[in-house]
Amino acid sequence: MLDLKFIRQNAELVKAGAKLKRIDCDVDRVLELDAEKRRLGQEVDELRSRQKNAGKAIAQASAEEREALLEEQKTLKSELKQLEERQGSIEEELGPLHVRIPNVPDPEVPEGKDDAENVELRQVGERPSFDFETQDHVALGAAQGWLDVEAGARLAGSRNYVLIGDLARLESAVLSFAMDLMLGKGFTPLSVPMLVREEPLLGTGYFPGGEEQTYRTDERDDLYLAGTSEVPVTALHAGEILSAADLPKLYVARTTCYRREAGTYGKDTRGIYRVHQFQKVEQVVIDVNDETRSREHHSAILANSEELLQAFELPYRVVNVCGGDLGVPHVQKFDIETWMPAREGYGETHSASRFYEYQARRLGLRYRDEDKKVRYCHTLNNTVAASTRLLIALLENHQRADGTVAIPAALRPYMGGAESIGRPLQ
Repeated sequence: MLDLKFIRQNAELVKAGAKLKRIDCDVDRVLELDAEKRRLGQEVDELRSRQKNAGKAIAQASAEEREALLEEQKTLKSELKQLEERQGSIEEELGPLHVRIPNVPDPEVPEGKDDAENVELRQVGERPSFDFETQDHVALGAAQGWLDVEAGARLAGSRNYVLIGDLARLESAVLSFAMDLMLGKGFTPLSVPMLVREEPLLGTGYFPGGEEQTYRTDERDDLYLAGTSEVPVTALHAGEILSAADLPKLYVARTTCYRREAGTYGKDTRGIYRVHQFQKVEQVVIDVNDETRSREHHSAILANSEELLQAFELPYRVVNVCGGDLGVPHVQKFDIETWMPAREGYGETHSASRFYEYQARRLGLRYRDEDKKVRYCHTLNNTVAASTRLLIALLENHQRADGTVAIPAALRPYMGGAESIGRPLQ
């Protein structure tokens, strides 16, 4: 969350940021409550000081004076109780309003209402040119016996699927390549729980606001299935004070992710583009409170994902995400969209985000700097590989006229050296 002092000193900037993000929040009410909270705090401190002095006076008072002083103590205690109750009610109202105030977007974030207005920064790679009638990933997968969405629906409802044979193997190859790539970059691998408490979701900024997209267990456990390993990985050091010498923390995790996809009825229903469960490799950075270093990390984690797509010989573009498509905790986000021939367009496969100290404040994630001062960390994250969407891109971009699919050289060691998968159908 944003520091209340920062909000007081930059109220108009905060309001403008919320407007750019199309996020409703009541900055003025937060400031009113904050002012009242600080005023009451001073009054409480004064009353406690008077109580303390009165207590000392009672100990030294004569019998005649003690009765009056005791009455004064009783009055002070009653007044203090009323003020503390008022403080509690202010906190009860202030807290939920405070956490809904979004992070201030970077000046480079473009104006726009949704993802259609994200700004393209660059295109990389050549789109394939086919001299035969192409198929989408569903037709390719079904023809080869690799993909069964009907079985997925029978087992778990719509937006589910079963990968079979070579396609299941290709998924594993993609994820293994992604992990090896990140290990080569010096990232530490983690295996983390994806069934999490509410606190990590609140801390990373997914709650409040993302409850409808999140699967929840019943009241016996009161746990949630996370939609990305960003949640448990970023929250790994919540409540801790790290040493500056131990930063940055570079983490990578390979996990199953779960998303309800609420509100997407009728959207991207064909195939495995928008599904409830998928595999993902995620990179997370935790570092010192330095905007220049955060920008450097942002460029680096974006480059890591671009390196993977280039190794997979997939054309893609990078976009600067506009305000209306930017989440509550984000300062800036760059999406990578990979070319998917059957869509006749690009589909989002990666999101590289930086948050400065917004998530760390909510998580109590801090470090002690060289001057022994305790400060909040900066956090960032980005997808390395999200399995289903990359499988779509690999199948559709590398398909051949006979129904087989070429395997990029970078993935062949993970596929037993195979240069292609599938049997010729023509």
